[in-house]
Amino acid sequence: MERREKILKHIDRDGRGLEIGPGYCPAAPKKDGFQVETIDYLDREGLVEKFHRDGVNTDRVEEVDFVWKGEPYAELTGKRKYYDWVIASHVIEHTPDLIGFLNECDSVLKDDGVLSLVIPDKRFCFDHFRPLTSLAEVIDSHLRKPAAHTPGKVLDFYLNTVEKAGIGAWNPEVEGEYELCTSWDEAVGKMNAAMAENGYQDVHAWCFVPHSFRLMLSDLYRLGMILFREIEFFPTEGCEFFLTIGRAGKGLGVSRLEMMKTVEFELVNQTE
Repeated sequence: MERREKILKHIDRDGRGLEIGPGYCPAAPKKDGFQVETIDYLDREGLVEKFHRDGVNTDRVEEVDFVWKGEPYAELTGKRKYYDWVIASHVIEHTPDLIGFLNECDSVLKDDGVLSLVIPDKRFCFDHFRPLTSLAEVIDSHLRKPAAHTPGKVLDFYLNTVEKAGIGAWNPEVEGEYELCTSWDEAVGKMNAAMAENGYQDVHAWCFVPHSFRLMLSDLYRLGMILFREIEFFPTEGCEFFLTIGRAGKGLGVSRLEMMKTVEFELVNQTE
């Protein structure tokens, strides 16, 4: 299956959808006939300006319906239990409160709706040397209800992110040397800025391999902290994996121990 097919497999094209953070590459663009609204942290003009600076083609950037400033999604959109589907590609790893993000998506989804996620595999992107996110971290962060990443998270990101063969995300077959993306002084400066300003810095707060994320979702469901379970999983292709979840999901179907063994295998086999 092609990348887009995996994202859209459980999406009802006749239903009403919400895409969060589509940026310059929407999975369900309005121009293709999707009944979709979008959330992003900048309006279209702001996104075009940002992506121009980054050297990215902006032809696919569409109008943003809701510019998010930290408010609940139901408040921002004025809609609760309204959408048939939500898509979030390379979004969840940026959220200060992962559990809160999932529950915000649930608040705007119909009870039979689905959330389609695309998530970077830390083995094959700039998070390569960063530790896996633990269940404890995610729970503790949720209980603090953070609006921004902590100075420690900011430091960890800038201190430990790398490129391989000069690129920030790669296929497993790519060979080459690793190089740090940020100097020590730059990383410490970012941490100090986070402490002084107490504002949002856009970093990857959470790092996963496919089965560590799947296991975490299962654990959070069993704890009663989220209402979503797994509907379908697609393994890593390139630098990312795919997961569709919803209230109607059936879950993993295997034991925690088997999932833990698979996580260990993924970490040992960095080219799998």
